[in-house]
Amino acid sequence: MILVGRRHPRLRLALVTLLAALLVSACSTLGALSGLLRNQISFTAPQLQGYLNQRFPREYDKLGGLVSVTLLNPRLSIPAGDTRLRLDFDVGLGGLAGGNSRQPAGHFAIASALRFDPQTMGLHLDQPSLEMIDVPALGGAMNGGARDLVNRWLVDYARDEPIYKFDQGLLGSLGARRIGRTSIENGLVVVYLDQ
Repeated sequence: MILVGRRHPRLRLALVTLLAALLVSACSTLGALSGLLRNQISFTAPQLQGYLNQRFPREYDKLGGLVSVTLLNPRLSIPAGDTRLRLDFDVGLGGLAGGNSRQPAGHFAIASALRFDPQTMGLHLDQPSLEMIDVPALGGAMNGGARDLVNRWLVDYARDEPIYKFDQGLLGSLGARRIGRTSIENGLVVVYLDQ
């Protein structure tokens, strides 16, 4: 028999640490399960931000490589009381425009709702709109043609690229339930589950 007491302080510390780790793990699992029991899953802005951080910077070559555009430093926020999230990017320009496309040359922001796409198993922008754009190298606020180019990129990005992808563990915990509508409520992204 092993005695845990004054004679074995290291063993006692190890057991207390193990119990604390098990308790924390159980609490986070219970949090996820409680959402599943209510037929919804919630995501915070930092959770989505973590996924985006892994996906950027992104480079795009235009005009046969004469111009390169790099989207850098995505910053996702959910404004209080809003039903759309905000996504800010720095933009770098290279090629004929001069400069290093990995260095910020401007900034733009979009607002968007979210939708779930069963093909990518991820959350995608839904009806994104360009809120603000400022690229001093191009004279500050972009002209109509450049604005149109950004809007076309937004449509393609919203169709093809998730801003968050569900992992296999989460998908496995859904069982036979299907993912229904997605909304932004009280500073959270809420995904509702259908029976």
